[in-house]
Amino acid sequence: MTETVQIPRTLANQLLHEAQLSPGREVCGLVGRKQEQCHCYPIDNVATDSSVLFALNASEQIEAFKHMQSRGEQLFAIYHSHPDSPALPSKIDVAEAEYPDALYLIISLNTRGVLEMRGFYLRDATPQEVELIL
Repeated sequence: MTETVQIPRTLANQLLHEAQLSPGREVCGLVGRKQEQCHCYPIDNVATDSSVLFALNASEQIEAFKHMQSRGEQLFAIYHSHPDSPALPSKIDVAEAEYPDALYLIISLNTRGVLEMRGFYLRDATPQEVELIL
């Protein structure tokens, strides 16, 4: 049975819009949540090749966690986009996943004008897809 995760439509729209603004590079960031309220924290991608990899800027990541803590939020999701590949975790995404309780949201721009966003838990080096409900 597939697990379902509810996310606000406004959050989905914000993440899809951010990915559209940078179609040639992976955008990335964190999402904090307190009860049903979600807040997006875009973070600069500092990967050596941001067209196919993402690496969160460490100082911005720390700042995002400080903001979450001050708002009483928990880390809900880590998101990034795939400009030229499907919304599936890459081997590197799985290998470098360090937050087993966080939802990994992947946005694909590689679907002929239709944006796609899928969610996964990356635990024990095994992607487990969840059904996203807006």
